[in-house]
Amino acid sequence: MLIYSLPLIGALIGWLTNYIAIKMLFHPRDEVKILFIPVQGIFPKRQKEFARKLGQVVSEELISAEEVASHLKEKATSEEILNHIAMRLEEGITSRLPRAFPMLAMMMSGDMAEKIKGFLLEQIGSLNEELIDKLSGELEEELDVHRIVEEKVAAFSSDKLEEILFAIMRREFKFVEMVGAVLGFLIGVAQVLLLSLPY
Repeated sequence: MLIYSLPLIGALIGWLTNYIAIKMLFHPRDEVKILFIPVQGIFPKRQKEFARKLGQVVSEELISAEEVASHLKEKATSEEILNHIAMRLEEGITSRLPRAFPMLAMMMSGDMAEKIKGFLLEQIGSLNEELIDKLSGELEEELDVHRIVEEKVAAFSSDKLEEILFAIMRREFKFVEMVGAVLGFLIGVAQVLLLSLPY
């Protein structure tokens, strides 16, 4: 009768070994010795290397300082931004300027206000481009995506790293555990069939 429990025992062993293997990705946090053999979780042991590689992948494959700078330039010189500047200039010239300089309001016609707005908009537009070019250049020189990602990930506590990876890969880890159980069950069935064969 014990022979027929082999598939269930196999499933339990398969699930348990994969469960332990997943746990050993993160545990033990610090190196311990088991029978004089040093044992430590893979991620705690190789966190710095993982951080370095992740920083490299993010900076080379996902986002770079050049892309951020390019997006900033595009956004800062967009029609939406220029229209917003024009609207604020018009508001300033027609309502705030007369309040600040009442004498000027008496001499300013609608046509003159438009000319002032056009002149200021042109000056601000070129200044805006100069500033964006300067900021973009500094951004490309100083924003080191690789270093930022590497430092952030290397500074994570082991608990935080485990929490993040489990949040991302919880389903995959459960799938690996179930695969272990299914394979263990199938091996148990094969054992039952082999042991049941007549000699």
